[in-house]
Amino acid sequence: MDTLTSMLDGFGVVLEPVNLLYCLIGVVIGMLVGVLPGLGPAATIAILLPLTFGIEPVTAIIMLAGIFYGAQYGGTITSVLLRLPGEASSVVTVFDGHAMAREGRAGTALGIAAIGSFVGGTVSIVALSVVAPLVAGFALGFGPPEYTVLALLGILLVATVGNGGRVKALVAAGVGLLLATVGRDTFTGAERFTFDTLALADGLDFVPIAMGLFGLGEILHSLEERHRAPSGPLKVSNTWPSRADLRRSSGAIGRGSVIGFVLGVLPGGGATLSSMAAYALEKRRSRTPERFGTGAVEGVAAPETANNAAATSSFIPLLTLGIPANATMAIIFGALLIQGVPPGPQLVSEEPELFWGVINSMYIGNILLLIMSIPLVGLFVRILRVRPTILAPITVLITLVGVYTVRNSIFDIGLVIAFGLLGYLMKKTGFEPGPLVLAFVLGSLLESSLRRSMLLFDGDVAGFATRPISGTLLLLLIAVLLVPLVRMLLARRAGRAPAPAPERQDTRV
Repeated sequence: MDTLTSMLDGFGVVLEPVNLLYCLIGVVIGMLVGVLPGLGPAATIAILLPLTFGIEPVTAIIMLAGIFYGAQYGGTITSVLLRLPGEASSVVTVFDGHAMAREGRAGTALGIAAIGSFVGGTVSIVALSVVAPLVAGFALGFGPPEYTVLALLGILLVATVGNGGRVKALVAAGVGLLLATVGRDTFTGAERFTFDTLALADGLDFVPIAMGLFGLGEILHSLEERHRAPSGPLKVSNTWPSRADLRRSSGAIGRGSVIGFVLGVLPGGGATLSSMAAYALEKRRSRTPERFGTGAVEGVAAPETANNAAATSSFIPLLTLGIPANATMAIIFGALLIQGVPPGPQLVSEEPELFWGVINSMYIGNILLLIMSIPLVGLFVRILRVRPTILAPITVLITLVGVYTVRNSIFDIGLVIAFGLLGYLMKKTGFEPGPLVLAFVLGSLLESSLRRSMLLFDGDVAGFATRPISGTLLLLLIAVLLVPLVRMLLARRAGRAPAPAPERQDTRV
């Protein structure tokens, strides 16, 4: 009863005019941040952190939370229209979202993304309110062995999101894992693949890699193709999803909500892993997996629903355990400490107005996001009407400026150019950049978790099977490995089976 009373009081807090205003400000800033490639929510929240000093704690956290989940949809806009994922969680949206835009269905892609984000966020908020203590207790059981197997499972699923074949996807993923090792070893301090360059001592950043591979690489390839075979301007129509699109994507939205909520709670998982897992699941269970990567609406609905659900559920370990699930949550964690509010189990009982005010503000924020995004779809789609000779230089300028603003580094601009050339060569040779980027994101989690696990088990790899959660995930990993092999063997056996002999007709009279 006390929980219900506190929840209702939380609605009273968020409906105060000043809190509603800052919720709106946070969502708008989040959308703008998502649209600008390179300037992610973590950097934006860090920049705005000093501005929260003179604001009430609940008001400040409501605004910062709005920036976080608002940026998840904003990143969709550039992924669909410009093939530039501003965030790691938007990488898989590029595959089918941009393909739909090329077919003149950009409005449909953005509309489905908005609806999926709203549904995923709302489902995650309801689940957060009801089962937060139980889920937080489950997440507390995750240690280095569990993260190791989870990262391996995610990298294995990388092979399902590439469109250039499994072998090429795994090769690209291997390159991504290699790039993740560049920099100073966090355990020994030894430098790896830095070539005595101080700029590489801290490793490679996600933004230059993603912007180079997907931004400059795509521009170079598309300009070459346009030079060989000039095409007319893209036709854009259907700025609202049809009933068939809504019906086809309804299952993907439902499954993406569940996947996003569960994986968002896990530190190290978050929006990136959940969007990838949701996309991989939809492609695996589809009867026509070859449609994915060529404009399947489920390929947009699933990851966009999952990453928004994960963005919401990542507040569970932060608010109830004091454990930030990702970089953005770590900055919000610092904002709470600055405000004199230590997050943790005592937050629910000692600061119920802040706890429930922040949670309930997400209901209002998701409604505001849906109200703003759907009418603005037509405005976003107009970007495609700009001539390529104008759009390409603008895209390059946005990419370089966005990359430079992250760390104010000229070296990062050089990295963007280098990875742009790599992305162009990969496109020419049939390799997809998506598996490389996703493996790079998961590589640091895999290495640190594996090495900690080996220290924990004294070098005995059998220890992974002795823990309940890691053992269960290991069985799932083995099943994912064996299912394609079993299917291949069954297909070969069916192909070798002798054809049945034709029945002899009785010619007797």
